[in-house]
Parts: sequence; C-alpha cells; structure tokens
Amino acid sequence: MSAKKININLKIWRQVNKEAPGSMVDYRLEGVSTDSSFLEMIDQLNEQLIAKNDEPVAFDHDCREGICGMCSMMINGNAHGPEKATTTCQLHMRKFKDEDTIVVEPWRAKAFPVLKDLMVDRTAFDKIQSAGGFVSINTGNAQDANAILIGQETAELAMDAAQCIGCGACVASCKNASAMLFVGAKISQFALLPQGKVEAKDRAIKMVSKMDELGFGNCTNEAECEASCPKEISISNIARMNREYLKSAVTGRNH
Repeated sequence: MSAKKININLKIWRQVNKEAPGSMVDYRLEGVSTDSSFLEMIDQLNEQLIAKNDEPVAFDHDCREGICGMCSMMINGNAHGPEKATTTCQLHMRKFKDEDTIVVEPWRAKAFPVLKDLMVDRTAFDKIQSAGGFVSINTGNAQDANAILIGQETAELAMDAAQCIGCGACVASCKNASAMLFVGAKISQFALLPQGKVEAKDRAIKMVSKMDELGFGNCTNEAECEASCPKEISISNIARMNREYLKSAVTGRNH
C-alpha cells in the first residue's frame, strides 16, 4: 500500500548569519509522503528551492537515527516536535495533517546564538563538558566486565543519565534557558560510578560555574526540560547535581 501524500504550509525562520536580523518565510510544499521523516521533508523543500535558484534552508543533522542530537528544531513551539521522546530526525510526517501549517524555528537561547537559519552554535555544551565532564584516571588495560562491582540499580541510573545526547532541547524549552538537566545528567553519570570519584570534589563546581559563565539561566522546577527531552532524562539528575555541588562546596575543592 502506497504512502499517503499531503500538502503542507511551512513558516521557517531564515537568517543569513548571526549578525543579520532574521524573519519567518512562508513556503508551500505539495506531495509530501507521510512515510518521510521531518528532515526528509526539509530535504524535499530544499530540492525545490535549489531548482528555483533560491538559497536552501540550513539546518544541522548527522546520524538521522536519534543518537547524535544535531537535529535541533522548534516545531510548532515544541522542541523536536509534537511526539514525545522523539528527535526531529525520527519524527515522521504522519504526525501532521493535510494542509497543516508548520512553524519551524531554531533553538532560542542566549548561549545558543543562531549561526544561519535553523543552525545554532552549541559549543557552550562542549565548554561545560571540558570544564569537568571527564575521567582522568589512568585505567590501564581493560578489566573484566565484573571486576568493578556496581549494583544494578546504580548502574541503570548511571546509564539513564548517560543517554543524554546534548541536543539542547532542555535549554530551548525552558523559559530561563537553563542547562541544568544537561549538566545534571553529565555530572550524574560520573557521580554514580566509582570511576568518577577521583574528580568528584571539583567536577560539580567547575561544570556549574562554567554553565553560569556562559549565560544559561537557573532552574525553577517547572520540568519543561524533562517533558521535552527526547531521551526522557529525569529531573532527579538536577537534584543529584545540586547535592554534588553542595558536597563540593562543604568539603572543599582539590587544587
């Protein structure tokens, strides 16, 4: 059975570069397969624009498998679109109806300046991770899988936090542009495991300080970040981050 075809109206943010002002531009796209992904629909639009010698819409993408976190778009006011626990590249056009109007914008945050159209600069996340999201211990040769005993519940919590793909949906959906869910996840995945104890006294303070320095806002516990996260990272990681930060402040930092 062939896929259904729909016609859609698009309102897409166009911006030449980060210094230039941007604006919403209207497009009409006909014959969109409901089996195509949202990014494939943008590809179809770009083919149409290129055929007319118009500038194609710039957007980030890489794996198109929901792993890399590059496909950052606000779709009708929702980070990554209307489907829960789904990245933009995994969102399919069957979620939309014939003659729908779809509004597509880049992430909106001071720390994520727009580079062009739907592309934003998320190197702020890299700077936060560089500040403390690593393990410097010399581990030597690989150990047997069961050499370091970790309880199942602890291991699962660490793996849940490690699922964060750094897409920035948490920042984009928060009214304060807070990065605390991202930072909480990165701190948690190390804080829960014995390998992360070496830098424990420094990690939380360094990462939180870098987050504040880069212009991210504070958390006001409204949980938009958790609701929009494509990997369903829990806000309990923010609470763990706060505990790690307090422990670091009380016990003193390594120098």
